[in-house]
Amino acid sequence: MAEKGRLYLIPSPLGDNDPAEVIPAPVLNSLSGFRTFVVEELRTARRYLSRAGLKGHIGELEFYELNEHTDNATVEGYLRLFDNGNDVALISEAGLPAVADPGAQLTSLCHRNGIEVIPAVGPSSLMMALMASGLNGQSFAFCGYLPAKTDERRARLRAIEKLSASTGQTQIFIETPYRNDGMLAEILSVCKPTTRLCIAADITLPDAFIRTKTVAQWGKSGLSIGKRPCVFLLLA
Repeated sequence: MAEKGRLYLIPSPLGDNDPAEVIPAPVLNSLSGFRTFVVEELRTARRYLSRAGLKGHIGELEFYELNEHTDNATVEGYLRLFDNGNDVALISEAGLPAVADPGAQLTSLCHRNGIEVIPAVGPSSLMMALMASGLNGQSFAFCGYLPAKTDERRARLRAIEKLSASTGQTQIFIETPYRNDGMLAEILSVCKPTTRLCIAADITLPDAFIRTKTVAQWGKSGLSIGKRPCVFLLLA
């Protein structure tokens, strides 16, 4: 059986940072060793790699997309990329690949086919938000995206608040940026005044905003998050 290459999970900046500010030098240096990249968005990935030191060499690289529109057959076909010992780099739109990210499909496929998966070090908005929140970092859960429909979202918020109250567990969730303010409004209308809520937006960027207050305090703040990448953390 021919040797298979490995899958490397390469983190990317959480925003428009200089990659050298947030990605360790050994990870950036490793990028020149890859010729095959599976990426969530071609334009973003090319710009990242160019800023990371590969400017002038982007045309020599192979790119394959993996996002919410990629069908299963296409992902299965990516197994051929590992033929003849060829290593493949997976890059998400922002942060860590395969965490709340379509790249998890390729990671799972590799495990099922005996292909080694190697994670590299980089920024995680979820963990950095938890670190800075002052909430329970001993027990926590990531809930991903909550439902978009109002009734379902409210029911989910009530459920995770109840779970947090009974277990002391921090509940972490995210939202599509254009719905951030709608999510905040729902939290303020559904959750108890004493429940603590951390809002962490634009982490690692110059205008980063990370604050923890009670729901009652947020209600008086008049905050508008806007269309910024944001993590919500709740502890009842």
